[in-house]
Amino acid sequence: MRDYIIKDGKKLRCGYTTGTCAAAASSAAAIMLLTGKTVDNVQVRLPSGETIFMDIKNPCFDVHGVSCSVTKDSGDDPDITDGIEIYAKVSLDDTGKINIYGGQGVGRVTQKGLDCQVGEAAINSVPRKMITENLKRISNEYKYRGGMSVTVYVPEGEEKALKTFNPQLGIIGGISILGTTGIVEPMSEKALVDSLKIEMKVIREKGYTRLLAFPGNYAEKFIDSALGIRGENSLKFSNYLGEVLDFSVELGFKEVLIVGHIGKMVKVAGGMLNTHSHNGDFRMEVIACYAALYGAGSHAVNEILLSATTEHALSILERENVEKPVLKKISEKAEYYINKRVNNTIKTKLIIYSNDKGILN
Repeated sequence: MRDYIIKDGKKLRCGYTTGTCAAAASSAAAIMLLTGKTVDNVQVRLPSGETIFMDIKNPCFDVHGVSCSVTKDSGDDPDITDGIEIYAKVSLDDTGKINIYGGQGVGRVTQKGLDCQVGEAAINSVPRKMITENLKRISNEYKYRGGMSVTVYVPEGEEKALKTFNPQLGIIGGISILGTTGIVEPMSEKALVDSLKIEMKVIREKGYTRLLAFPGNYAEKFIDSALGIRGENSLKFSNYLGEVLDFSVELGFKEVLIVGHIGKMVKVAGGMLNTHSHNGDFRMEVIACYAALYGAGSHAVNEILLSATTEHALSILERENVEKPVLKKISEKAEYYINKRVNNTIKTKLIIYSNDKGILN
């Protein structure tokens, strides 16, 4: 297992998911229950088949079973759960199965579209599988043939969950026990994209077939002040417009309204549907190209190329009397690439705005 990844030339330490922590605490509690001895660390098998060792804290024996905890370590990309204690309590039963429950500080699902069914504890399928497989391995090791009941709980979970997306997703009362690989990679793009899909599934399960999508907080403020249309079917997509369009088709949305600042949407007009600056920045080149096409002189084109912001570039377009045709062309090209991404299978609409001029198209 990789302990580090290299990102933008920097060595960043990986961490562990809440699911891995729950599996480790469950495994340690099961061993202590079957042996009567405390353990300081435990071996956990990840979904990949690799094994890791994790330190165990707060062992406690009582008449109902054994509990212990693992400290959540998010590595160099700490999230809101970094440093909290993930507990598991294990008791023996005669069911012949591994039964998994959520206790204090683990959220409960109230809306469709998530990995867990409505009414269940928000312990996703991969962590459930990790807990089950590790406990079956331990049962075989100690020749135990009965069942086990596992309760995962997080004393700080309810408070921490208020700072996550769980309330918007319909998960109440605590955090989620998550993870697909068991490992947290710093600044994982995949995790961000996966969370967008989950949020879209929840919106779709509420019955919405129209999606309002926008990049971030500035667009959100513009929508609230100028359009007043933001509701439960709204999605903040950061830089991942292309992925959101893919998911819109996959999940059966009928219409997508995209609202974005000219600085983002001019990149889309150049065919760039992941607008992160790491992937490129040709905003001024696109604007300058169309300015020249519609009659701006070489001096103005050079001014645009040297502009630090698209807002400044717009002022040059206005001065040269080419603002309207240039913005029309940018809007057309952005809509072309958006519709190409969805293969014209759903209806899309684009609103481009600037901070100084409002709606531009």
